[in-house]
Amino acid sequence: MSTPTAARTPADAAARPNAAPRRRAARSGRPTRVGWVLFFLLPSAVPLLAFSIGPMVGAAWISLHEWNLLSPMRWVGLDNFADLLADPATRNAFGNTVAYIVGYLPLVYVGGLALALALNARLRGRSLLRGIYFLPVVTSWIVVALVWRWLLNPSVGVVNWALGLVGIDGPGWWTDPAWAMPSIVLASAWKDLGFVMVILLAGLQAIPTELIEAARVDGAGWWRRLWSIVLPLLSPSTFFVVVISLINGFQVFDQVYAMTSGGPDNATETVVLRVHALAFRYGEAGNAAALSWLLFAVILAVTVIQVRGQRRWVTYA
Repeated sequence: MSTPTAARTPADAAARPNAAPRRRAARSGRPTRVGWVLFFLLPSAVPLLAFSIGPMVGAAWISLHEWNLLSPMRWVGLDNFADLLADPATRNAFGNTVAYIVGYLPLVYVGGLALALALNARLRGRSLLRGIYFLPVVTSWIVVALVWRWLLNPSVGVVNWALGLVGIDGPGWWTDPAWAMPSIVLASAWKDLGFVMVILLAGLQAIPTELIEAARVDGAGWWRRLWSIVLPLLSPSTFFVVVISLINGFQVFDQVYAMTSGGPDNATETVVLRVHALAFRYGEAGNAAALSWLLFAVILAVTVIQVRGQRRWVTYA
């Protein structure tokens, strides 16, 4: 005896309205919804594969070899990583990079926050001021570095000349190992202040004015409103600025290359500058690729820690 088949009700047909057209599209060779998604992703996916993922995979392969960019590669496995971890120059490069970040991040954040607070007020010509402060962000790093190299020149620089007017003997700046990194930090913070200002200014304008007015009516002063209302509600923008600034800080290169080239006495040789020197000065492409992957691992670890830790201090209204 055959089992009777349940009759298909109109409700069943309504539950799967797209099943038949999808099957017909597949049989006819026309692209499905997934096919259209992949098609529209191609303009961004192809450059991503060609210029980001592809080079990363290639660098991982090169890091396992000894190669001087000319002769055939020779397999060495993880020896390049072991050599780098035991090399004092690697520790010096990471130490200089961390020193740069420690000086750069507080300076650029506090300066950007001060500008954002000032330009969030009702000032005449504030749109013009915002454009002026953002102008260094779109200026070439080489131009900015050369200008600051001249400003901080120990002999004929404007900064030491101004310090001399008030009786201060200016330091050697980028010619002195003790002052070379602060010189780069000053130039970097000045250039990036506009970027941080714009991000924090957008966050300030998203804070409801009713909260500020209510706190003012309750008698809260400017500092109390800043610490209790503005900074907590600004924490998402602060989190973004900190993450981006740390990633960029670990990859600092242009200003160091233009201002000091890693000197004097390797006092400003950062990790990316060390990668450049290993590859193009010493012909050690395998070590350079391995060091770039070590840097990637450090940046990834720091970013993951930040993302996990944001739950404790970031307030999403």
